[in-house]
Amino acid sequence: MKPHLPILAIAVIAITALLVGGSSAYAEAARTDDGFAKRLFAGDPGKQEKSYACFVRLYDTAHLARHPLQKVNAMKLLITAEKVREDEALNYSFRLGLMFRDRPGNFDSSGDCGHIKETLSADNKAQLGCSVDCDGGGITAELVADSKSTKIRLDTIRIWRNNKPDQDGFSLSGGADDRVFRLDRASLEQCRSLVTDRKELAAMRRK
Repeated sequence: MKPHLPILAIAVIAITALLVGGSSAYAEAARTDDGFAKRLFAGDPGKQEKSYACFVRLYDTAHLARHPLQKVNAMKLLITAEKVREDEALNYSFRLGLMFRDRPGNFDSSGDCGHIKETLSADNKAQLGCSVDCDGGGITAELVADSKSTKIRLDTIRIWRNNKPDQDGFSLSGGADDRVFRLDRASLEQCRSLVTDRKELAAMRRK
């Protein structure tokens, strides 16, 4: 039996609404991605093969006195946006540098962040969701204070010493005072210690 005309018309309208709504949502996500990226990198990363943003925090004695359980006393975050042939959207990655109050030496971690538009937070704030390979945990990062700072949140993240992920590392868990970190925008020079590849270091100098 052929469907009744009014029912068929309603079905067509409903499907059209779903398609338009989905397309609108995707366009909105793309706009969020583009706007967040421009604020994150203080420019348009879509015009370059690679773009970098550096955020740094050295916690002073007064801050550490107010947060006695905080293990981290210095942190650096380098975020990279890169064009790849197989993907129209920008791909993001991160490198994190840390120093601890009670453990000498420099430590770091790194991983992929995917696409901004895929990781909108519950309150619709654009953010990066970044993960470390082999179930190494990760971080999320969002912009605050007119894009002059970033807020990093972590539950757990795998870290290692001096850019040597092949050696035994350990996990930093987000305890009472190590779950949220606010870092301030800095020059790329301050994040150069997180990079070991000479070509990439040279590219950073040209920025």
